[in-house]
Amino acid sequence: MPDTVYIEYTFKIRPWQPVCDILIAELGEVGFESFVEGENEILAYIQKKDWSHDILNGIGALSNPSWDISHEIKEIGQQNWNAVWEENFDPIQIEDQCVVRAPFHDTPKVRYDIVITPKMSFGTGHHETTQMMLRHILETDFKGKSVLDMGSGTGVLAILAALKGARTVDAIDIDHWCFLNAQENAVRNKCGHIAVREGDASLLKDQEYDLVLANINRNILLNDIPTYARCLTENGKLFLSGFYESDMELITEKCGEVGLVFDKKLRKNDWVSAAYRTFQT
Repeated sequence: MPDTVYIEYTFKIRPWQPVCDILIAELGEVGFESFVEGENEILAYIQKKDWSHDILNGIGALSNPSWDISHEIKEIGQQNWNAVWEENFDPIQIEDQCVVRAPFHDTPKVRYDIVITPKMSFGTGHHETTQMMLRHILETDFKGKSVLDMGSGTGVLAILAALKGARTVDAIDIDHWCFLNAQENAVRNKCGHIAVREGDASLLKDQEYDLVLANINRNILLNDIPTYARCLTENGKLFLSGFYESDMELITEKCGEVGLVFDKKLRKNDWVSAAYRTFQT
């Protein structure tokens, strides 16, 4: 397969919040698949094949007169990516239990030490949604469970689930680069029982899981929640993120339509991660 060419946007932002989160969410809706947050700036990446000159026309954050957002653009190939993430990727620590880091960082004294090479894949642990999903996993019993990580990106959620004792883990992402990256990271963390697959929810026709993790975006979640629900075992749980507090009513309503009840939620800035469970009579 030829090297994937990416378009890199550098957005300079003032004020930082809530503009940063809103801009990332809107860019994700139009096909941007990876983000690196710096000091008052965001690096955003989209594959050249998915890019067009007018791709920013529908981004509402750019037309808000109260916000100062400027951007620059350039092409970047896979061979350039290591330098980008080595420069910008700092370790992420979740309480005193889990650290997500790169191979060049020092080894921490925590129970769950996850080493990833994020490259062009989403899910380094820097974004609020990934951090909240990691917290959900840390607070949940995964021992002996069957697990799905949908929209797996780097595979970091699947890896933590495996390290916490999951019996089987399927990690699925529609993006080929994420598929390759999650395979690499699973091997790096000695998680041989993670099955990494390339595709979307159509792969879930005959699957069954005790726990489903899906950190994607609101529209995909609303479309695929019925599929996730069909895959859950009798005492199954569904963990969702990638949406705002303002989207909670829509997400919870959709879950209710397919027999799932709200359990709990986490919130970080305006982002939310919610847990649902199968209804018990």
